[in-house]
Amino acid sequence: MAMGIMASRRGRNSRRAPMAEINVTPFVDVMLVLLIIFMVTAPLLNSGVPVDLPDSRANALPNEVEQITVTIANDGLIYIDDVAQRPGQFAAGLANVPQRADGTPPQVTLRADRSLDYGRVMAVMGELNRAGFNSIQMVTGGSSDQP
Repeated sequence: MAMGIMASRRGRNSRRAPMAEINVTPFVDVMLVLLIIFMVTAPLLNSGVPVDLPDSRANALPNEVEQITVTIANDGLIYIDDVAQRPGQFAAGLANVPQRADGTPPQVTLRADRSLDYGRVMAVMGELNRAGFNSIQMVTGGSSDQP
């Protein structure tokens, strides 16, 4: 038997039997390439706005499914889920954020550049609080050795 193709011994005009085996090697190759592509690109999809985050020794919190990300870039521009907000329009952007299924506002993940003034970050947090977003978690870059 030669790799799934069998010839009968009747003569020259005989038909060959169809190959009954499926070659999965190309399928596995394509799947491995896709797996590598997704493994490389998945960490890059975490955030679209580059921010130099401060360091902290706090433990990481679990991620919620329904949350929004508010980012304050080093130039002071505010983003809601990677959408830049015009100056003075941050409150209107917060009003357009959809609520959870139970009617409560989603959790807010706040990312702020380390070079920003503390007052600027607190002003954004105050605006979030006034809009009804009371569950705010702040993101840091990693752990710090300083107490």
